[in-house]
Amino acid sequence: MKNFLIAIWHLTKPYFNSRNIGEIRVWPFGTFRAQERWIGLFMLTTVVLLALGGVALNVVLSYWNNNFYNALQAKDEGTFWSLLGLFCILATVWITRAVIAYVVRSYLVIRWRRVMTDIYLDRWMSHHAHYRMRFLGQKADNPDQRIQEDIDQFVTTTLTLFLGLLTSIVSLFSFAFILWNLSSRMTLPFTDITIPGFLFWVALIYSVAGTIGAHYFGRKLIHLNFMQQRYEADFRFGMARVREYGEQIALMEGDQAERSRLGRMFSFVVQNFLKLVGVQKILTAFTSGYGQAAVVFPFLLTAHNYFSGRVTFGDLMQTNQAFGQVQDALSFFVDAYSTVATYKAIVDRLTGFDETMQRAAAVGADTHMLNRHEAATGEINVDDATLATPTGETILTVPHLALEAGHDTLIAGPSGSGKSTLFRAIAGIWPYAEGTLTVPAGKSLMLLPQQPYIPLGTLREAVTYPAQEGAYDDAAIRDALTAVELSHLIPRLDEAHPWQQRLSGGEQQRIAIVRALLARPDWLLLDEATAALDEKLEQAVYKVIADKLPDTTVVSIGHRSTLNALHDRRILMERQEDGIFSPVPTGRPVSATPA
Repeated sequence: MKNFLIAIWHLTKPYFNSRNIGEIRVWPFGTFRAQERWIGLFMLTTVVLLALGGVALNVVLSYWNNNFYNALQAKDEGTFWSLLGLFCILATVWITRAVIAYVVRSYLVIRWRRVMTDIYLDRWMSHHAHYRMRFLGQKADNPDQRIQEDIDQFVTTTLTLFLGLLTSIVSLFSFAFILWNLSSRMTLPFTDITIPGFLFWVALIYSVAGTIGAHYFGRKLIHLNFMQQRYEADFRFGMARVREYGEQIALMEGDQAERSRLGRMFSFVVQNFLKLVGVQKILTAFTSGYGQAAVVFPFLLTAHNYFSGRVTFGDLMQTNQAFGQVQDALSFFVDAYSTVATYKAIVDRLTGFDETMQRAAAVGADTHMLNRHEAATGEINVDDATLATPTGETILTVPHLALEAGHDTLIAGPSGSGKSTLFRAIAGIWPYAEGTLTVPAGKSLMLLPQQPYIPLGTLREAVTYPAQEGAYDDAAIRDALTAVELSHLIPRLDEAHPWQQRLSGGEQQRIAIVRALLARPDWLLLDEATAALDEKLEQAVYKVIADKLPDTTVVSIGHRSTLNALHDRRILMERQEDGIFSPVPTGRPVSATPA
């Protein structure tokens, strides 16, 4: 329990410590600017005061009920109508309070969620955490769901449970006092024995028994809710993958294979859901029976006092209401057990996501990155390096590798020999490496993978990615598109479509080349970035790079022999005696023999 509360506080405090400047409009005083934490505390305080106001109104209505039923019993028409007038006033106050509470609470929820989402997005997208998390297991599966759904549910449920618990505590003390006083006028059922506050003690025992029973019958819900969220997210992600790779699936005639896979994923959803239903139906039967018994239980305790004339009809009804309020307050966890179980699963998921992002941000320290240095030389040097898989298996050893500025280099070798991993290590994103990397000081490097990333949005955003909007003028964008034979896309620059699905593989790779032409890096690493182009178009693209970026050094990974003529040097990945690959310079490439 202690760890659970610590986890809740750990997730909650970033918002109430936020120093971001925000605005809040307080009618009729106008708009104010303040740190978000003060705005949040102001809104939370307002919501709490309104909730306590609701309890106070319940206490007033309790006494109103007593007087109202006594007036009915006495057939006092004057008192009856005056009490109805008072009720209209109280109802108006209640409705106004409820509306204001809803509005303030809703604004608090969205502000809190916005700050939490910004924090999590920053952490997820910093230090390549979104990339490195894939190496750290399944503790934080489906990060999109954690940020979109779990944060929303955490904020909403935290407020719901906090206000519910606070209201229950205040109601308990308020109505316990009323119940204690009413008990002094009554005796135990069918006896003349008087016990101070006996109705309160009965309510306490009844509620404790209900809480124990609810935990016994519903304790499995926490784990089952956790797994249900995971299976639902996995199924949703599986369908998203089918949508994204629809063409490849259709070409491979993989429809039935994917249908079978999705069916298996959904079967986990169904199986876990049925387990949830099995536990929930028992808990529902218990809590429903518990709630229904609570309706008549206070009448069983007080009816003989009413029929014997010890208390009035108003006392009887007020006792019933007060008993119900005390019992509801003491039974908070009985009624909220399913919500608490779901909430525990949400907290566990967000905590796991938190921990995984921390590990991902520190993975370079927990494992190893190439020790990076800057030098005034015009070379990229990799020395005494070892590259490994996340499981620790060595992929590649590099005693010494020098990439000279101004000399375009081709890196070739068998698939699986570590070429792409070497590029990732040079780019600074591969966290399983030892050795030294020396790069030219003040020089920029750009790596284009074989499968380019095409973001959602307009074609202009895809072409200029990752630069911010307005970084390049239209003339530069049109010139670059024309240079790689994509001029037919110029009229569609401001159209928003799922371009990842509309552009062919070759068009996507040329879009990536356009990005390089616009960014003008000093070093351009091409990881089979032209593999989807035919040889003639590939040669034309390399010529465009040479013409448009004369000061850029190109280092390519490729398998085609035609690439030899497009580079000054060639490095071959060769298997050494220990079975591990190493890069070996072979001098100037040999041009492909004409067919």
